[in-house]
Amino acid sequence: MTKINIVLYEPEIPQNTGNIARLCACTGASLYLVGKLGFSLSDKYTKRAGLDYWESVDLHKVDSMDELYKMFPDGTFYYLTTKADKLYTDIVFKENDFIVFGPETRGLPDKYVKDQNARTIPMKAGQRSLNLSNSVAIVTYEAIRQNGI
Repeated sequence: MTKINIVLYEPEIPQNTGNIARLCACTGASLYLVGKLGFSLSDKYTKRAGLDYWESVDLHKVDSMDELYKMFPDGTFYYLTTKADKLYTDIVFKENDFIVFGPETRGLPDKYVKDQNARTIPMKAGQRSLNLSNSVAIVTYEAIRQNGI
């Protein structure tokens, strides 16, 4: 399977991050937590949601997106947002792509939403957004569908 990198920009809800960590452990995706977290990684809800999978997660804490860009200057970054017109299914995933998701209550800042690599998951009109961990799972499994596991 093509290795995918999941990026959570300033995640706020520990249970979502725990669920996503578990997903990363099960799929081999790396997990990057960027910026200020809305919880502690030792939070009981984060640990509980991730169960005993935490030891299997390739987890990285990074201070900013700029730091992540410097770490991976040749990386391709896709930004998932409800404010994009292009669909996530239009992405042709390749080795080490980065899929960036914003905080649960406010989404990604405009500078990422306006990027040419901004993508969305289609939803019924009038609905605000899907749960973050569900969104990460949808897009991660599209990468797996394209490349195998």
